[in-house]
Amino acid sequence: MISCVAAMGCRADVTLSALREALAQVSSGHSIDALATLSGRADLPALRDLAQETGLPLIAIEREAIAGTVTPTQSARILASFGTGSVAEAVALAAIAAPAHIAVTRQISTDGSVSAAIAIRDLS
Repeated sequence: MISCVAAMGCRADVTLSALREALAQVSSGHSIDALATLSGRADLPALRDLAQETGLPLIAIEREAIAGTVTPTQSARILASFGTGSVAEAVALAAIAAPAHIAVTRQISTDGSVSAAIAIRDLS
């Protein structure tokens, strides 16, 4: 069972270094079970390399699955393009596939090529 997901929203030209930086920004104090991203980005070499480097599975989420997801962070540009305020936050919630909450809101890498967020499964 996946309880903690680090999700990445990124540009097609994202580097492994930028992904590492974004993951480091959000992961402190969390035991991450999986990485997640949009299905259209899941085959990017840098994301595959990060998954291999961390030993974590990479979950691909369809774009349609995040439309309408309410997120703490709201970007007008992302809302217009994806139907949600934050790709990283919405992907993290979708990857848990159960009641969950955002534990770390979207953080952006220094070069602006990747955003990352953490979602945690709600305990019932």
